[in-house]
Amino acid sequence: MSEYNGEAKYRPKRYQSIGKLFKKRVPIVSWLPKYDADQAVSDLVAGVTVGLTVMPQGLAYATLAGLEPQYGLYSAFAGCIVYTVFGSCKDITIGPTALMSLMTYQQVFNRNADYAVLLCFLSGILQFIMGSLKLGVLIDFISIPVTVGFTSATSVIIAVSQLKGLLGLKFESSNFLDCLLKVYQNIGNYRANDTILGVTSIIILLMLRKVKDIKLLGPNGKPSNKQRTIMKGLWLLSISRNALIVVACSIISYWCYKPDSEPYVTLIGKVRSGLPPLKLPPFGTEINGTPVSFINMCWDLGSSIILVPVIAVLGNVAIAKAFASGNSVDATQELYCLGVCNLLGSFVSSMPVTGSFSRSAVNHASGVRTPMGGMYTGLLIILSLSLLTPYFFFIPKAALAAVIISAVIFMIEYEIVKPMWKSSRKDLIPTFATFVLCLGIGVELGILVGVAINIMLLLIPSARPFLHIEMKKLRTGLDYLLVTPENSLYFPAVDFMRAKTDRAAVKMGQSKLPVVVDCKHILDADFTAAKGIAGLITDFKRRKQPLCFYNPRISVLAVLQGVCVDEIVHCFTYDELEQTLNDINFSGNPAELKDIVHTTSQQSHETPLLNRRQH
Repeated sequence: MSEYNGEAKYRPKRYQSIGKLFKKRVPIVSWLPKYDADQAVSDLVAGVTVGLTVMPQGLAYATLAGLEPQYGLYSAFAGCIVYTVFGSCKDITIGPTALMSLMTYQQVFNRNADYAVLLCFLSGILQFIMGSLKLGVLIDFISIPVTVGFTSATSVIIAVSQLKGLLGLKFESSNFLDCLLKVYQNIGNYRANDTILGVTSIIILLMLRKVKDIKLLGPNGKPSNKQRTIMKGLWLLSISRNALIVVACSIISYWCYKPDSEPYVTLIGKVRSGLPPLKLPPFGTEINGTPVSFINMCWDLGSSIILVPVIAVLGNVAIAKAFASGNSVDATQELYCLGVCNLLGSFVSSMPVTGSFSRSAVNHASGVRTPMGGMYTGLLIILSLSLLTPYFFFIPKAALAAVIISAVIFMIEYEIVKPMWKSSRKDLIPTFATFVLCLGIGVELGILVGVAINIMLLLIPSARPFLHIEMKKLRTGLDYLLVTPENSLYFPAVDFMRAKTDRAAVKMGQSKLPVVVDCKHILDADFTAAKGIAGLITDFKRRKQPLCFYNPRISVLAVLQGVCVDEIVHCFTYDELEQTLNDINFSGNPAELKDIVHTTSQQSHETPLLNRRQH
């Protein structure tokens, strides 16, 4: 039947697959037709709650990135709205984060905001390409130990960078050590009002953080309706703590502000009002009147073009898994979605964005039902850009510094060191290496070196596999030396295995005992390994010492025989092994080993393939 026949009951398979793929890559198509009023109310409450959280954070993260405050709000609304259409996890909120801000600051320092916007655009392009090529698997090479060291180091860097605003100091710094040194050099110039306001804000924020954990119980061990209402109010107070602190501090600075005199505390200053212009990302810029081409801008951005999008995806997938409630997470879809968020965000002057764990937790706790909550958050931020920006002038920098410090100190994962010490101490090497190097030489190089160290630790067992060597005895009483490699046989390990087996054969086997190589753990081999085995066989022939390979896989044997032809004595069962070694011992003439090789090879080929694999 023709695929265009109107009487056909089903559409052609290729059209069905296209429709299925479209629904998979644009999830809003699946859930929007079922959207109802109850979901809308829940999403509205959650979206507004998250909006009140992201506004002070966005302003703070923009200053952390070395940008004007409004860039934080530009970055916040674009990601939230785009994720509503393409997002696969209802709880995630996309926007500026402390980590992305810090990595952006490294590129903006002594430059301009165009570098941040271009980095956002290039990150989106790379993330979209990675999604198209299904390269999400590359993220798996950044292990938990490296991630722990990286996030802990960036948390320390961020906290130290905010000491300037917390103490009311004025200086420029390029990295962690430079910032620490300049804080020490300028500590005598601290402003008491800023310090008191900032420290007090941190104390209140930490106290409000714990308020949500207060549990009220009635006489029967269960909370009454009134107690539930009080706990709900305490929870709202806790999650709104950032907005409350910023608003309270802004009111205080507004009351104390006198246009003709210096402000009592350092203020954030004028924030550009209105929405950002819709325009192409900057493919060229000017620094101090000197034109900079697109190629030179990319050259200046360097490794951050790769690291920023990869770290963003890593964090976003981790958050999605945390809120997936046991369901599988489509990493490819998250790559696509995050790529579109950054790509489109760059058209409204956004800096690189990713999922925020703290705001996603607020979103989840607020009872969000669908990704539509992000739409309400985005609209609230757009509203604030239109109406509230004149009032942002009075926000104290110390209050924003307190908000950031109170958030990042809980990202320092010191508690993981103890279980890591108990379970796998070698994982502490990449953890501490990444931590120290991120602090000392920068976050980009730090994480690259950390990943390299982790891969080296992963490759060491392949280059230096453990060989278990012991003396064994057959049922007939014949002694032999059993060598059991604990890993597959690839080119980095073959010389090591050859040397160690030779040494054991000479010392323990006295250059005459038969040596049996148990191949049960050798799952694969390559050409270089086969050449090494051929050399090992030659060494044993030169000493006239028997060598036998026991229980090799068919695939491994095929690789070895491709180089060694039929010179390999191999057995698939213990009975074959016993017979072969007894024949060698009985003949007493190593010159007859060639005949035994041919006999054993014929017997092994007569063994059914299924039985060989089972052995």
